[in-house]
Amino acid sequence: MFYETAKRDKETLPHDPFKAIVAPRPIGWISTRARDGRVNLAPYSFFNGFASRPPIVGFSSDGGYKDSAAFAKESGEFVANLATFALKEAMNATSAPLPRGENEFLHAGLTMAECRLVAAPRVKESPASLECKVVEIVEIRNREGAWSGNVLILGEVVGVHIDEAFLRDGRFDIAAAKPLARCGYQDYAVVESVFALARPRGAGDA
Repeated sequence: MFYETAKRDKETLPHDPFKAIVAPRPIGWISTRARDGRVNLAPYSFFNGFASRPPIVGFSSDGGYKDSAAFAKESGEFVANLATFALKEAMNATSAPLPRGENEFLHAGLTMAECRLVAAPRVKESPASLECKVVEIVEIRNREGAWSGNVLILGEVVGVHIDEAFLRDGRFDIAAAKPLARCGYQDYAVVESVFALARPRGAGDA
């Protein structure tokens, strides 16, 4: 099968497979605080790491400047919290369309913990959180040059919180943390096992 994206046969493919093909994707569970003190917490399925020196992560707000993107732009900060299998229900609850500024931490029964270098709170129950300073905001455009309505927020990681219960021999135990990944439609995956694969000589470190 081949189809041009603008001409998808919606009888054969009633649900767009794009997000299912670009998968699994890490979930950016983004917490922010506006200048007036309002707090927001929301999961983003368009999230990833983009560089390691300096460490850069980014999340894309599909639909413009929703609370997370608006608050991050206003404050210049955000926190990326690791969404895990144990926190799946709480993570899902924070995706509810609450009124702007209503606290998703309270809605989902989560605990706000103070960060060290940014004003936004982190999810205390999460095994890892990344404190980030916004370095670039990209209003993503389509091939005609028009704004698509999507906003990419890139942040430099300036601080890292790790629950030491998930450290093994100096490494973060990903399998023990069981992070969630987005797989398109209403599907998710969970990392429960990992394997090592040595890179070819000269290809660089992982």
